[in-house]
Amino acid sequence: MYIYGGVGMLQENTLFGVKDKVKIAIDRLQTFEPPEGYYLAFSGGKDSQCIYHLAKEAGVKFDAHYNLTTVDPPELVYFIRDNYPDVIIDKPEMSMWKLIIKNNGPPTRMQRWCCRELKERGGEGRICVTGVRWAESTRRKANRAAFEVLASKKEDKQLFNDNDEDRRLFENCMQKGKRIVNPIIDWTTDDVWEYIHTRGLKYCKLYDEGFARLGCIGCPMAGKNRINEFKRWPKYKAQYIRTFDKVVKKRKTKGMKCTWETGEDLMNWWIYEKGKEHEIEGQADLFEEVES
Repeated sequence: MYIYGGVGMLQENTLFGVKDKVKIAIDRLQTFEPPEGYYLAFSGGKDSQCIYHLAKEAGVKFDAHYNLTTVDPPELVYFIRDNYPDVIIDKPEMSMWKLIIKNNGPPTRMQRWCCRELKERGGEGRICVTGVRWAESTRRKANRAAFEVLASKKEDKQLFNDNDEDRRLFENCMQKGKRIVNPIIDWTTDDVWEYIHTRGLKYCKLYDEGFARLGCIGCPMAGKNRINEFKRWPKYKAQYIRTFDKVVKKRKTKGMKCTWETGEDLMNWWIYEKGKEHEIEGQADLFEEVES
């Protein structure tokens, strides 16, 4: 059960009393504010709007960055430019279309090189703020925390939460790479929308069209929701197919395994193939010969 105290202050009744989630999020931001300010990862979606405005409320220094992927919903980019003019839009070295050809095929659920190449650029050596939340997936409850330290190996990532000992460990960690603060890690989707509405914030109109997520058009994590995305943005579907035609031609020319005759065949495989085992097998076959 959620109640509101003060002006838009979202609170939760717990066995240990009233938990003010906004205050806790602000405290997380204020505790580890670096002298140079935070690198705030801004996507233009509802979660990143929350962390942006919470950082404003907290009075911490930050610079917000949006990583353009070249498969961004145009409405989302316009929304950011119109409503968040201070957000720095960082362009990639290579477009998604060129990366697909370079990697001999599109990203899949098991091979999401797109995140590394396009979404996770920037913030190296800085403390980053993200809008990651446990409520977004069951896996995040196990491998994400309020404070994180990334390492060169994924399995060496360190997670810290809100107790005093964990905060000291995070503060004193001298590992190179990104340190991450997730101020709304324990917020629900209702919490996010309540914050947006009580603060009177504008949000991207795509949410009102029924889109639950505002990620890249054709993101493999969207599953068959991509069908609706391609209906909404048919020019992107056409561009994917043209790019897939080039992938098929390249694979055949190089003597690589290729079970598709056309870009349309590859598109149908990418969207409609069912079963985790089949997908993993396809991933392994597809990416075992990646050229630079």
